[in-house]
Amino acid sequence: MLIIGLTGSIGMGKSTAAERFRHHGITVIDADAEVHKLYAGAAVGPIEAAFPGTTRAGSVDRAALSAALMRDPAGWKKLEAIVHPLVQQAEKNILQVEYRRGAAMAVLEIPLLFETGGEARVDVTVVVSANAEEQRRRVLARPGMTAEKLATIVARQMPDDEKRRRADFVVDTSGTIAESQAQVDAIVARLAGRQGTAYAQHWG
Repeated sequence: MLIIGLTGSIGMGKSTAAERFRHHGITVIDADAEVHKLYAGAAVGPIEAAFPGTTRAGSVDRAALSAALMRDPAGWKKLEAIVHPLVQQAEKNILQVEYRRGAAMAVLEIPLLFETGGEARVDVTVVVSANAEEQRRRVLARPGMTAEKLATIVARQMPDDEKRRRADFVVDTSGTIAESQAQVDAIVARLAGRQGTAYAQHWG
């Protein structure tokens, strides 16, 4: 089974690319979605212990946690130390299911793939990218987003040009959705039949 690492900075169009991989019948494991599950489950206790007052009624209060991290950016390291191992275990469980059912490919959608060294645990990396003006327009259109929040998020992410340099494939989403989809289609076609080694080394 070939494991594809899908990444890209905020507002670059990862969701569009992920949906196109799913269109081809490829399972996409969304790290952010797994975090959402953990924020209502296994991560609640450890996060409350590390960031008192950031949980409510058995779930992480994302607004309270975000505010705590804005006050103390060093808290990101503590949060990552709690969440990342739990996310990786969830990813492993799903990948093992995919492997047993004979899937040819699986996608790990991880926003901070390169920043966390995740490229070592996949066979191929795909970076979703767009020009800076388009990225900013998309992100600031999101509810509750501010220029300050965007700056904080971008500061934690590797520059887009560095991600593009490291990538095996780049999907440029600056154009139409159809153009972005066609780029994903071409990548899937290129990877058809390729065998990976990452599963046996890191996930099996």
